[in-house]
Amino acid sequence: MTKIAIIGTQQSGRTILASKLGKKGNVSDITMYDFEKSTTVLTTVDATGYPKSIKPLITALNLTDAVLLCIPPTGLDTYTGECIVALDLLGCKHGIIVITKSDTTYHSALDELKQTIKKITTSTVLKDWDMIAISTTTFEGMEELKEMINSTGEKVDEELAQLNDLPPRVVIDHVFNVTGIGCVVLGIVNQGTIHAKDKMTMMPVDKPIEIRSIQMHDVNVKNATAGARVGLALKNIQSKDVDRGYVISNNETVAMDFILNCTISQFTKKVAVDDMLHLFTGLQSAPVRVKKIVTNNDSVEYAKPGSECILTLSGSKNIAYIKPDRFILTNLDENQRFVGYGFCDEK
Repeated sequence: MTKIAIIGTQQSGRTILASKLGKKGNVSDITMYDFEKSTTVLTTVDATGYPKSIKPLITALNLTDAVLLCIPPTGLDTYTGECIVALDLLGCKHGIIVITKSDTTYHSALDELKQTIKKITTSTVLKDWDMIAISTTTFEGMEELKEMINSTGEKVDEELAQLNDLPPRVVIDHVFNVTGIGCVVLGIVNQGTIHAKDKMTMMPVDKPIEIRSIQMHDVNVKNATAGARVGLALKNIQSKDVDRGYVISNNETVAMDFILNCTISQFTKKVAVDDMLHLFTGLQSAPVRVKKIVTNNDSVEYAKPGSECILTLSGSKNIAYIKPDRFILTNLDENQRFVGYGFCDEK
């Protein structure tokens, strides 16, 4: 099963492309598209609420294993640049750069745009991504794109198989109540293998639950492995007590204050003591205040763009996480809103 985020600026052609890759499903600030044929299962997540909000962008990237970055023939703008920064901070290694609407321009212009994109992405995780020009009108490049997606999916499946024996963990993206069944959640098995009747815990609210049943693509299954998109009927909890971003697990740490080993983006402004930032990990988010900054073992008033530092952050909302989780820092008041990334200091 391949899960693809499709992102880009406004008028990038991403939504039309998503509609060509699958049947429209759940709609919120993200839109799901599903395709299933024989052994091929593809879920595409369109960050429809972006660029007005960065939360749909982060949600789409955290729900998927690979990315289609859509760039129109008119070239890169502020939001395309912001998408590139986000992909780099999140360490998204699997993806394809898709130049859309190829039928509206000349081949020479497309070649020039490809060279520009290569220069801009040289020092980012996108440097080794494949690039293709396509048209959803003439269907130029569409079959080749699908082959590239399938090839990427095979690589991802090999990586996910290595996570099946880890402690199980499900990240929730939708929740609702079904008459006669109760609380039902949709989400991704982040790692491990879950089974019907498993007794686990809803975090960060620390509420014991039981998985009543598991569905994948509307078919009941007994278990689901890492990478699977699932629908779970849950016992011992009500839908009103669950939010997007909650995690079903037995191995979470919960905190509202953090000490992060951070790398500040070279494309942001400096980060200063007392700054108010927004922290994201997985699908969870919370406002945090910078209480202390340490660089080279010295306490400083600010961290420069492109620098490494230790940030002490104070928040007011519980966040559930495990040690490998990557934290993304943003400043919602800036034009380029992504500030940096970090991991929890375990000292």
